[in-house]
Amino acid sequence: MARIDVRGFGTYEIENGKKLVNALEDNGIDILHRCGGKAKCTTCRVEVLSGDLGPIGENEANIIATKGLSGNVRLSCQICVSEDASINPVLTVTSEGLDAGPRPAEEC
Repeated sequence: MARIDVRGFGTYEIENGKKLVNALEDNGIDILHRCGGKAKCTTCRVEVLSGDLGPIGENEANIIATKGLSGNVRLSCQICVSEDASINPVLTVTSEGLDAGPRPAEEC
């Protein structure tokens, strides 16, 4: 189990291997994921405050570069939880007034 501290929400014990976006949603955090976890929209992005969320895959790196996002931003739909971290969700249903989007697949 990893401990994920989510700024403004709390600290959660997350099962290793679970997608971060789904873990956030399952813990009541209204994170956006408009493309359903396909690394295309960047609405599920989180700012990494501390910790290591694992390597960045090619799809994630490409969309982050295309959108011009900073180096400490990751896509929660592309992260399989394995280590403790502290994050800040950037876009939420509440902050943006949008539907969350289709739930991303469970498997990492």
